[in-house]
Amino acid sequence: MKELYTCELCGASLPTEQLYHFDGQELCAQCLDNHTLFCSYCGERIWESDNAGTTDTPLCQDCFDDHYVRCCRCGALVRETGAYYEESDEFDERPYCLDCFHTLSRDKPIHDYYYKPEPIFQGEGPRFFGVELELDQGGEDPDSARALLDIANAGYPLMYIKHDGSLDDGLELVTHPLSLEWQLHAMPWEELCRKALSLGYRSHRASTCGLHIHVSRTAFGNTQQEQDQAIARVLYFFEKHWEELLKFSRRTQRQLERWAARYGYKEHPMDILDFAKKGYHGGRYTCVNLQNPDTVEFRMFRGTLKTNTILATLELIDRICDAAVHLSDEELKGMAWTTFVSGCQQPELVQYLKERRLYVNEPV
Repeated sequence: MKELYTCELCGASLPTEQLYHFDGQELCAQCLDNHTLFCSYCGERIWESDNAGTTDTPLCQDCFDDHYVRCCRCGALVRETGAYYEESDEFDERPYCLDCFHTLSRDKPIHDYYYKPEPIFQGEGPRFFGVELELDQGGEDPDSARALLDIANAGYPLMYIKHDGSLDDGLELVTHPLSLEWQLHAMPWEELCRKALSLGYRSHRASTCGLHIHVSRTAFGNTQQEQDQAIARVLYFFEKHWEELLKFSRRTQRQLERWAARYGYKEHPMDILDFAKKGYHGGRYTCVNLQNPDTVEFRMFRGTLKTNTILATLELIDRICDAAVHLSDEELKGMAWTTFVSGCQQPELVQYLKERRLYVNEPV
Protein backbone atom coordinates (compact mmCIF):
# COMPACT_ATOMS: atom_id res chain seq x y z
CA MET A 1 0.00 0.00 0.00
CA LYS A 2 1.32 3.42 -1.05
CA GLU A 3 2.22 5.90 1.62
CA LEU A 4 -0.15 8.89 1.67
CA TYR A 5 0.77 12.51 2.14
CA THR A 6 -1.37 15.45 3.14
CA CYS A 7 -2.14 18.58 1.10
CA GLU A 8 -1.07 21.43 3.35
CA LEU A 9 -4.07 23.58 2.40
CA CYS A 10 -7.11 21.31 2.36
CA GLY A 11 -5.76 18.29 4.29
CA ALA A 12 -6.56 15.74 1.57
CA SER A 13 -4.49 12.53 1.73
CA LEU A 14 -2.89 11.63 -1.59
CA PRO A 15 0.06 9.66 -2.94
CA THR A 16 3.16 11.78 -3.37
CA GLU A 17 2.91 11.71 -7.19
CA GLN A 18 -0.47 13.50 -6.94
CA LEU A 19 0.94 16.37 -4.91
CA TYR A 20 2.69 19.44 -6.28
CA HIS A 21 5.53 21.23 -4.58
CA PHE A 22 5.09 25.01 -4.59
CA ASP A 23 6.70 27.68 -2.43
CA GLY A 24 7.85 25.13 0.15
CA GLN A 25 4.44 23.45 0.44
CA GLU A 26 2.86 20.26 -0.91
CA LEU A 27 -0.48 20.97 -2.62
CA CYS A 28 -3.10 18.87 -4.33
CA ALA A 29 -4.01 19.74 -7.93
CA GLN A 30 -7.27 21.43 -6.92
CA CYS A 31 -5.61 23.70 -4.36
CA LEU A 32 -2.83 24.51 -6.81
CA ASP A 33 -5.44 25.61 -9.37
CA ASN A 34 -7.61 27.46 -6.85
CA HIS A 35 -4.91 29.32 -4.96
CA THR A 36 -2.14 30.03 -7.47
CA LEU A 37 -1.88 31.56 -10.92
CA PHE A 38 0.70 32.59 -13.48
CA CYS A 39 2.12 36.09 -13.89
CA SER A 40 0.94 37.25 -17.31
CA TYR A 41 4.23 39.07 -17.94
CA CYS A 42 7.02 36.66 -16.91
CA GLY A 43 5.04 33.42 -16.55
CA GLU A 44 6.11 32.70 -12.96
CA ARG A 45 3.56 30.94 -10.73
CA ILE A 46 2.48 33.03 -7.73
CA TRP A 47 -0.02 32.81 -4.91
CA GLU A 48 -3.38 34.27 -5.86
CA SER A 49 -3.19 36.46 -2.75
CA ASP A 50 0.11 37.91 -4.04
CA ASN A 51 -1.39 38.99 -7.38
CA ALA A 52 -0.28 42.60 -7.87
CA GLY A 53 -2.30 42.93 -11.06
CA THR A 54 -5.92 42.13 -11.86
CA THR A 55 -7.98 39.01 -12.47
CA ASP A 56 -7.55 39.46 -16.22
CA THR A 57 -3.88 40.49 -15.98
CA PRO A 58 -2.28 38.72 -13.00
CA LEU A 59 1.20 39.96 -12.14
CA CYS A 60 3.96 39.12 -9.74
CA GLN A 61 5.14 42.05 -7.66
CA ASP A 62 8.41 42.44 -9.56
CA CYS A 63 6.70 42.66 -12.95
CA PHE A 64 4.15 45.14 -11.63
CA ASP A 65 6.90 47.31 -10.16
CA ASP A 66 8.97 47.20 -13.34
CA HIS A 67 6.33 47.46 -16.06
CA TYR A 68 2.96 48.66 -14.71
CA VAL A 69 1.30 51.49 -12.80
CA ARG A 70 -2.23 52.18 -11.61
CA CYS A 71 -4.26 55.13 -12.78
CA CYS A 72 -4.27 57.65 -9.96
CA ARG A 73 -7.89 58.54 -10.73
CA CYS A 74 -9.71 55.23 -11.25
CA GLY A 75 -7.15 52.63 -10.12
CA ALA A 76 -7.06 50.81 -13.46
CA LEU A 77 -3.97 48.77 -14.28
CA VAL A 78 -1.92 50.50 -17.00
CA ARG A 79 1.26 49.48 -18.81
CA GLU A 80 3.94 51.96 -17.83
CA THR A 81 4.61 52.73 -21.49
CA GLY A 82 0.91 53.50 -22.02
CA ALA A 83 0.36 55.80 -19.03
CA TYR A 84 -0.40 59.50 -19.45
CA TYR A 85 0.84 62.35 -17.28
CA GLU A 86 -0.04 65.99 -16.88
CA GLU A 87 2.54 68.42 -18.19
CA SER A 88 2.91 69.88 -14.69
CA ASP A 89 3.75 66.42 -13.27
CA GLU A 90 7.50 66.88 -13.60
CA PHE A 91 8.46 63.51 -12.06
CA ASP A 92 5.60 61.39 -13.52
CA GLU A 93 4.13 60.73 -10.10
CA ARG A 94 0.43 60.77 -11.11
CA PRO A 95 -0.20 58.30 -13.96
CA TYR A 96 -3.54 58.27 -15.80
CA CYS A 97 -5.22 55.74 -18.04
CA LEU A 98 -6.36 57.06 -21.44
CA ASP A 99 -10.01 57.51 -20.42
CA CYS A 100 -9.17 59.44 -17.26
CA PHE A 101 -6.57 61.53 -19.03
CA HIS A 102 -9.16 62.67 -21.54
CA THR A 103 -11.63 63.31 -18.73
CA LEU A 104 -8.92 65.41 -17.11
CA SER A 105 -8.40 67.22 -20.40
CA ARG A 106 -12.11 67.93 -20.48
CA ASP A 107 -11.91 69.43 -16.99
CA LYS A 108 -9.01 71.62 -18.21
CA PRO A 109 -9.97 72.07 -21.84
CA ILE A 110 -7.44 74.75 -22.84
CA HIS A 111 -3.81 73.75 -22.41
CA ASP A 112 -0.81 76.04 -22.48
CA TYR A 113 1.08 76.68 -25.69
CA TYR A 114 3.83 74.14 -24.92
CA TYR A 115 1.42 71.29 -24.15
CA LYS A 116 2.29 68.23 -26.22
CA PRO A 117 0.50 65.01 -25.24
CA GLU A 118 1.50 61.57 -26.39
CA PRO A 119 0.19 61.39 -29.97
CA ILE A 120 -2.76 59.08 -30.61
CA PHE A 121 -2.50 57.76 -34.16
CA GLN A 122 -5.64 56.82 -36.06
CA GLY A 123 -5.80 55.17 -39.46
CA GLU A 124 -3.26 53.49 -41.69
CA GLY A 125 0.22 54.99 -41.97
CA PRO A 126 2.89 55.95 -42.56
CA ARG A 127 1.41 59.25 -43.84
CA PHE A 128 -0.38 60.94 -40.94
CA PHE A 129 -1.71 64.51 -40.88
CA GLY A 130 -1.92 66.73 -37.83
CA VAL A 131 -3.98 69.91 -38.23
CA GLU A 132 -3.53 73.11 -36.23
CA LEU A 133 -6.43 75.51 -36.81
CA GLU A 134 -6.34 78.91 -35.13
CA LEU A 135 -9.62 80.59 -34.15
CA ASP A 136 -9.94 84.18 -32.94
CA GLN A 137 -12.46 86.77 -31.72
CA GLY A 138 -14.58 84.23 -29.79
CA GLY A 139 -12.62 84.29 -26.52
CA GLU A 140 -10.36 81.86 -24.69
CA ASP A 141 -13.41 80.43 -22.98
CA PRO A 142 -13.37 76.99 -21.26
CA ASP A 143 -17.06 76.36 -21.93
CA SER A 144 -16.63 77.06 -25.63
CA ALA A 145 -13.56 74.82 -25.70
CA ARG A 146 -15.52 72.00 -24.03
CA ALA A 147 -18.30 72.36 -26.57
CA LEU A 148 -15.81 71.96 -29.42
CA LEU A 149 -14.02 69.04 -27.73
CA ASP A 150 -17.33 67.26 -27.14
CA ILE A 151 -17.93 67.31 -30.89
CA ALA A 152 -14.42 66.31 -31.95
CA ASN A 153 -13.91 63.56 -29.35
CA ALA A 154 -17.40 62.05 -29.28
CA GLY A 155 -16.23 58.75 -30.78
CA TYR A 156 -12.44 58.79 -30.48
CA PRO A 157 -9.82 61.09 -28.91
CA LEU A 158 -9.07 63.13 -32.04
CA MET A 159 -8.37 66.68 -30.84
CA TYR A 160 -7.17 68.93 -28.02
CA ILE A 161 -7.07 72.71 -27.60
CA LYS A 162 -4.21 75.06 -26.77
CA HIS A 163 -3.60 78.68 -25.86
CA ASP A 164 -1.89 80.66 -28.61
CA GLY A 165 -0.32 83.99 -27.74
CA SER A 166 -0.37 85.16 -31.37
CA LEU A 167 -4.18 85.39 -31.23
CA ASP A 168 -6.08 88.40 -29.92
CA ASP A 169 -8.86 86.52 -28.14
CA GLY A 170 -9.08 82.93 -29.29
CA LEU A 171 -7.63 79.43 -29.18
CA GLU A 172 -6.01 76.77 -31.32
CA LEU A 173 -7.56 73.43 -32.30
CA VAL A 174 -4.98 70.64 -32.68
CA THR A 175 -5.75 67.18 -34.03
CA HIS A 176 -3.86 64.04 -33.16
CA PRO A 177 -2.05 62.39 -36.10
CA LEU A 178 -4.73 61.01 -38.43
CA SER A 179 -4.54 59.36 -41.81
CA LEU A 180 -6.04 61.34 -44.69
CA GLU A 181 -9.04 59.01 -44.63
CA TRP A 182 -9.64 59.80 -40.95
CA GLN A 183 -9.19 63.54 -41.48
CA LEU A 184 -11.67 63.53 -44.35
CA HIS A 185 -14.31 61.16 -43.01
CA ALA A 186 -13.92 60.60 -39.25
CA MET A 187 -12.95 64.06 -38.03
CA PRO A 188 -16.26 66.01 -37.74
CA TRP A 189 -15.01 69.16 -39.45
CA GLU A 190 -18.43 70.26 -40.69
CA GLU A 191 -19.97 70.19 -37.23
CA LEU A 192 -16.88 71.73 -35.64
CA CYS A 193 -16.81 74.67 -38.05
CA ARG A 194 -20.52 75.28 -37.64
CA LYS A 195 -20.23 75.24 -33.84
CA ALA A 196 -17.18 77.52 -33.83
CA LEU A 197 -19.03 80.08 -35.94
CA SER A 198 -22.05 79.94 -33.64
CA LEU A 199 -19.75 80.62 -30.66
CA GLY A 200 -18.47 83.77 -32.32
CA TYR A 201 -15.12 82.49 -33.61
CA ARG A 202 -13.61 83.57 -36.90
CA SER A 203 -10.57 82.28 -38.74
CA HIS A 204 -10.27 83.51 -42.34
CA ARG A 205 -11.75 86.88 -41.41
CA ALA A 206 -9.32 87.26 -38.52
CA SER A 207 -5.96 88.35 -39.88
CA THR A 208 -4.25 86.52 -37.00
CA CYS A 209 -5.20 82.94 -37.92
CA GLY A 210 -3.44 80.19 -39.81
CA LEU A 211 -4.17 76.63 -40.89
CA HIS A 212 -1.02 74.55 -40.34
CA ILE A 213 -0.68 70.93 -41.39
CA HIS A 214 1.96 68.54 -40.04
CA VAL A 215 2.93 65.44 -42.03
CA SER A 216 4.93 62.63 -40.44
CA ARG A 217 8.53 62.51 -41.68
CA THR A 218 8.34 58.73 -42.05
CA ALA A 219 5.84 59.31 -44.87
CA PHE A 220 8.73 60.58 -47.00
CA GLY A 221 10.91 57.48 -46.82
CA ASN A 222 12.36 54.74 -44.67
CA THR A 223 15.85 56.21 -44.43
CA GLN A 224 17.18 59.69 -43.70
CA GLN A 225 18.47 59.94 -47.27
CA GLU A 226 15.09 59.02 -48.77
CA GLN A 227 13.34 61.51 -46.51
CA ASP A 228 15.77 64.30 -47.37
CA GLN A 229 15.39 63.73 -51.11
CA ALA A 230 11.59 63.77 -50.94
CA ILE A 231 11.46 66.79 -48.60
CA ALA A 232 13.84 68.63 -50.94
CA ARG A 233 11.35 68.04 -53.76
CA VAL A 234 8.56 69.42 -51.54
CA LEU A 235 10.56 72.62 -51.05
CA TYR A 236 11.25 72.83 -54.78
CA PHE A 237 7.55 72.42 -55.57
CA PHE A 238 6.67 75.31 -53.26
CA GLU A 239 9.30 77.56 -54.80
CA LYS A 240 8.48 76.70 -58.42
CA HIS A 241 4.72 77.09 -57.95
CA TRP A 242 4.82 79.90 -55.39
CA GLU A 243 2.34 82.17 -57.18
CA GLU A 244 -0.27 79.42 -57.52
CA LEU A 245 0.19 78.33 -53.90
CA LEU A 246 -0.02 81.94 -52.76
CA LYS A 247 -3.41 82.18 -54.45
CA PHE A 248 -4.45 78.84 -52.95
CA SER A 249 -3.36 79.93 -49.46
CA ARG A 250 -5.62 83.05 -49.33
CA ARG A 251 -2.71 84.84 -47.64
CA THR A 252 -1.22 88.15 -48.65
CA GLN A 253 2.44 88.35 -49.59
CA ARG A 254 3.05 90.48 -46.50
CA GLN A 255 1.44 87.90 -44.20
CA LEU A 256 3.63 85.18 -45.67
CA GLU A 257 6.77 87.23 -45.21
CA ARG A 258 5.96 87.38 -41.51
CA TRP A 259 4.53 83.92 -40.78
CA ALA A 260 5.50 81.60 -43.65
CA ALA A 261 8.46 82.97 -45.60
CA ARG A 262 9.77 81.27 -48.70
CA TYR A 263 13.30 79.87 -48.94
CA GLY A 264 14.01 81.18 -52.43
CA TYR A 265 14.14 79.35 -55.74
CA LYS A 266 17.21 77.29 -56.64
CA GLU A 267 17.74 75.10 -59.67
CA HIS A 268 18.18 71.83 -57.75
CA PRO A 269 15.88 70.57 -54.94
CA MET A 270 18.76 69.53 -52.65
CA ASP A 271 20.23 73.03 -52.89
CA ILE A 272 17.06 74.43 -51.33
CA LEU A 273 17.11 71.81 -48.57
CA ASP A 274 20.79 72.51 -47.83
CA PHE A 275 20.00 76.22 -47.63
CA ALA A 276 17.08 75.49 -45.27
CA LYS A 277 19.21 73.29 -43.02
CA LYS A 278 21.85 76.01 -42.67
CA GLY A 279 19.23 78.27 -41.11
CA TYR A 280 19.48 81.20 -43.52
CA HIS A 281 15.76 81.93 -43.29
CA GLY A 282 12.93 82.65 -40.87
CA GLY A 283 13.36 79.75 -38.44
CA ARG A 284 10.06 77.98 -37.99
CA TYR A 285 8.20 80.88 -39.61
CA THR A 286 8.69 79.46 -43.08
CA CYS A 287 6.25 78.09 -45.63
CA VAL A 288 7.54 74.57 -44.90
CA ASN A 289 8.93 74.33 -41.38
CA LEU A 290 11.61 71.64 -41.00
CA GLN A 291 12.50 72.24 -37.36
CA ASN A 292 10.23 69.56 -35.88
CA PRO A 293 12.03 66.23 -35.39
CA ASP A 294 9.05 64.03 -36.32
CA THR A 295 7.02 66.11 -38.77
CA VAL A 296 7.19 68.51 -41.69
CA GLU A 297 4.91 71.48 -41.05
CA PHE A 298 3.11 73.29 -43.87
CA ARG A 299 2.41 76.81 -42.59
CA MET A 300 1.41 78.73 -45.70
CA PHE A 301 -2.37 78.57 -45.42
CA ARG A 302 -4.74 81.09 -43.93
CA GLY A 303 -7.18 79.93 -41.27
CA THR A 304 -10.70 79.02 -42.31
CA LEU A 305 -14.01 77.76 -40.97
CA LYS A 306 -15.16 76.51 -44.37
CA THR A 307 -15.09 72.72 -44.23
CA ASN A 308 -14.39 72.27 -47.92
CA THR A 309 -11.33 74.53 -47.69
CA ILE A 310 -9.88 72.50 -44.80
CA LEU A 311 -10.40 69.23 -46.67
CA ALA A 312 -9.08 70.66 -49.94
CA THR A 313 -5.93 71.86 -48.19
CA LEU A 314 -5.33 68.40 -46.73
CA GLU A 315 -5.85 66.85 -50.15
CA LEU A 316 -3.46 69.33 -51.76
CA ILE A 317 -0.72 68.51 -49.25
CA ASP A 318 -1.34 64.80 -49.85
CA ARG A 319 -0.93 65.33 -53.60
CA ILE A 320 2.28 67.32 -53.12
CA CYS A 321 3.66 64.56 -50.89
CA ASP A 322 2.77 61.97 -53.54
CA ALA A 323 4.65 63.94 -56.18
CA ALA A 324 7.67 64.42 -53.92
CA VAL A 325 7.87 60.74 -53.01
CA HIS A 326 7.16 59.15 -56.39
CA LEU A 327 8.72 61.54 -58.94
CA SER A 328 12.39 62.06 -59.62
CA ASP A 329 13.99 65.50 -59.42
CA GLU A 330 13.88 65.84 -63.21
CA GLU A 331 10.26 64.71 -63.45
CA LEU A 332 9.19 67.19 -60.77
CA LYS A 333 11.18 70.02 -62.36
CA GLY A 334 9.47 69.35 -65.69
CA MET A 335 5.93 69.24 -64.28
CA ALA A 336 3.80 72.32 -64.94
CA TRP A 337 1.08 73.47 -62.54
CA THR A 338 -1.58 72.55 -65.12
CA THR A 339 -0.19 69.02 -65.27
CA PHE A 340 -0.23 68.77 -61.49
CA VAL A 341 -3.84 69.92 -61.05
CA SER A 342 -5.14 67.96 -64.03
CA GLY A 343 -4.31 64.82 -62.07
CA CYS A 344 -6.34 65.93 -59.04
CA GLN A 345 -9.46 63.82 -58.61
CA GLN A 346 -10.51 64.56 -55.02
CA PRO A 347 -13.85 66.41 -55.19
CA GLU A 348 -13.12 68.92 -52.39
CA LEU A 349 -9.76 69.83 -53.91
CA VAL A 350 -11.15 70.13 -57.44
CA GLN A 351 -13.98 72.37 -56.22
CA TYR A 352 -11.60 74.64 -54.33
CA LEU A 353 -9.12 74.85 -57.21
CA LYS A 354 -11.98 75.93 -59.46
CA GLU A 355 -13.13 78.52 -56.93
CA ARG A 356 -9.62 79.99 -56.86
CA ARG A 357 -9.32 79.84 -60.66
CA LEU A 358 -6.45 77.39 -60.39
CA TYR A 359 -7.96 74.42 -62.22
CA VAL A 360 -7.18 74.21 -65.95
CA ASN A 361 -9.55 76.95 -67.06
CA GLU A 362 -12.70 75.06 -66.09
CA PRO A 363 -15.72 76.93 -64.69
CA VAL A 364 -16.75 76.56 -61.06
